[in-house]
This record gives sequence, structure tokens and C-alpha cells, in this order.
Amino acid sequence: MNIGLYFGTFNPMHVGHLVIANHLAEHSDLDQVWIVVTPQSPHKKKQSLLDDRQRLEMVYRATKEYPKLVPSTIEFDLPQPNYTVRTLAYLEEKHPEHSFALIMGEDNLNSLPKWKNAEVIIKRYPIYVYPRKSTEAKKTALLANEAKIIKIDAPIMELSSTFIRQQIKAGQNIRPMLPEAVWDYLDEMNFYK
Repeated sequence: MNIGLYFGTFNPMHVGHLVIANHLAEHSDLDQVWIVVTPQSPHKKKQSLLDDRQRLEMVYRATKEYPKLVPSTIEFDLPQPNYTVRTLAYLEEKHPEHSFALIMGEDNLNSLPKWKNAEVIIKRYPIYVYPRKSTEAKKTALLANEAKIIKIDAPIMELSSTFIRQQIKAGQNIRPMLPEAVWDYLDEMNFYK
């Protein structure tokens, strides 16, 4: 199978994440999109970052009705701090029957040349890039002629988890921005208040 890897903290997972992941699962050559929940770095304690398992629970709840979207804990058991290139090598070793691609926004594409072993990632893996309204992809020498960078004509989703957390803390109604099951979980657990 051709698997797209959508990395993030998903703190919380919102409708923007779901729309992009589902769009790629339905409108590209990817068979599945694995939603890879990035663990909290033991060296960086962010007060607003929920525990790994709580964020994973939100991803499970958000994707349960989407068979092509698969929550992944693959990075939970890898040594920290972790790098994408190590995760990709681990996945290839563990799942030789699959081929893997990255999914990222244009903003992350701009910073890709600064990633650990970026040249290996760019040469070996297709990268599906979804548009961002606020950024413009910059062509660096490393990215200039890469055929493996695939621009996706996906809906532009200008919604951030940071904004959602801020609005919850301020007591604002952000229900439409979250999958219903995620809203129910956040409300039940009293998160971000």
C-alpha cells in the first residue's frame, strides 16, 4: 500500500486536520493516511500540550468513521528526541510491504531544508504539500527540481490548534471547529480551560 504520513501534535485534532487528511486519502494515489501523533519531548514541557495518550484518543475519536485514516503511535516507542528521517527508516524496516510519503503544509516545506538529513528525505520520499493561505513556498536549491514534491489542490484550512486552545480558555464556543467526538472528549475531560 501507498501510505501518506501526516505528522503532528494534534493538540487538539480539529476539522482542518480531518479535511486535509481525508482529502488526500480520497483524492490522491495514497491508499491510507496514517495520522502520526508526535510525542511530547521530555526536554520541552509545554503546559498546553496534553499527554500523548490523550491526544491519541482525540485522533482515534476523530477518525473512527474514516477507514482510510489510521491513527499511529509509531513515534511513541522511538528514542527521543526523534527525527522524521529515523521514523521513515523504522517504518520501512517494520513495513517493507508499504511505500511511504510525507504530508505537510507549504509552511513546513519551507523549513524542510533545515531538517536532519533533509536531502535523504527529499530524494527518497514523495512529499504531498497542501496549500496555506499565509505562506508562499520558497524554492531553495535543495527543493528546486524535485519531482517528488507533489502540490495538492486541497481546501485551504486556516485553522490552528493554538487558536482553538486560546478560544476554549477564553470561554468561546468553538464546537464547529472540532469533530463532534473530539469536542465531547474535550468537554468531558475539561481540557484547555
